Amino acid sequence: MRKTNVIKKFGTWRGIHRFIFILGALALLVCVASLSKFYSLSLRPFLISDAFCNHNNPVSHGRTESEIRLTLGSVIQRIQQEMNDLPKDSSTSGLRYSAFLADILGLVESVQESIVEGDHQHPLSRPKQQSGDYFLIEEIRKYVRIKPNRLGKQNFMGANGTFTSIGHACFSMKKELEEYMDYDVGEICKDDWRLAQKLMVHGCDPLPRRRCFSRAPQLYSKPFPINESMWKLPDNRNVRWSQYRCKNFSCLANNSTGKGFFKCADCFNLTNHEMPRWIKPLYQDPNSNPTADFLIPQVLDLKHGDIRIGLDFSVGTGTFAARMRDFNVTIVSATINLGAPFNEMIALRGLIPLYLTINQRLPFFDNTLDLIHTTRFLDGWIDFVLLDFVLFDWDRVLRPGGLLWIDSFFCLKEDLDDYLEAFKMLRYKKHKWIIVPKLDKDDQEVFFSAVLEKPPRPFR
Repeated sequence: MRKTNVIKKFGTWRGIHRFIFILGALALLVCVASLSKFYSLSLRPFLISDAFCNHNNPVSHGRTESEIRLTLGSVIQRIQQEMNDLPKDSSTSGLRYSAFLADILGLVESVQESIVEGDHQHPLSRPKQQSGDYFLIEEIRKYVRIKPNRLGKQNFMGANGTFTSIGHACFSMKKELEEYMDYDVGEICKDDWRLAQKLMVHGCDPLPRRRCFSRAPQLYSKPFPINESMWKLPDNRNVRWSQYRCKNFSCLANNSTGKGFFKCADCFNLTNHEMPRWIKPLYQDPNSNPTADFLIPQVLDLKHGDIRIGLDFSVGTGTFAARMRDFNVTIVSATINLGAPFNEMIALRGLIPLYLTINQRLPFFDNTLDLIHTTRFLDGWIDFVLLDFVLFDWDRVLRPGGLLWIDSFFCLKEDLDDYLEAFKMLRYKKHKWIIVPKLDKDDQEVFFSAVLEKPPRPFR
């Protein structure tokens, strides 16, 4: 009888040990979860470095979540094993212990399910994943946060909120972006368009919107009428000149003046340089002086009456759009202000400027444009993979039967075959195709021009 009591006491003591182990494991789990939550909400914004933006060092928060999952799995496995090892008796204490373990198991499994479900949420919908927490300027933080609809329902676009976006490279240009967004709400913005363009060119594109009033010229005057503005230098008072070497249009039109951008040194010389372009041949004797220039009438005759709207992706003052206007073709001119006020010049001439970098997807829907023209922009500096992305994006917005006009693309002779392969990969119909030597480079560089037609492709 004495031995039996000892065995019963030993069994009771073993059950107490198991109970203490279960409570200890749960307490450890709660501590780990609490510390992880405290880290992600309180400390993480102050510990993120530039290495995070460059994706060189993975965020430790992800490793903590995986550790929590492993801990939960281990606890669930131990509880299930404990329940399987329970003696098959019907005593009151045994039933209570079994019910207690079942309740604990249900709670732990519900925690595990909630963590797994959290992984499938929108990345910005989790407070600890807010991109704005990386920046210190409050205006950036407000801009990038999700803006839920006020009525709590989907809007007419089918979204539950508005997801404002910035370019991924903005995270690696934290200092410059914070300087750009450091302003007083409702006041006049700083004269910092050059900083904005620097951000855009380096991949911080799109830029966040700002809640300040753009700075305008102090003595802005009414632009010239459309019948005068096309071939006349605009009023100098309509441009902010503080960020340019030249302080007026006469300086820009002077060929001997350093403009800051060598590719378009004569673009502001409307009378002598710009007016004949695409209308008159550059050389009177093409046999002795071959040229890569095609004339607008020659190109439009390829698709007589079919070219109505298009895009000029170049660096210039809008002369191509001005000349196409004479043929009842509407052209949008995409460019940035590289050393001169190109966008202002295009607008003051009565044409449509599009402030756009090479980094950005074209803001046009698929199969909508009749023509894309480019000159003085895509040259031998461009990476082959980037050129592929650009050409396929142009193919996206060109309609079937639309024309791609590559105008005087130049590169090293040794790189020509690689660049031509990029254009051939589009499988466009060749209307015009010419390669001529670049005379000022001792036969080391060549010009390439082509007019290509997008073929109809079957729907799949």
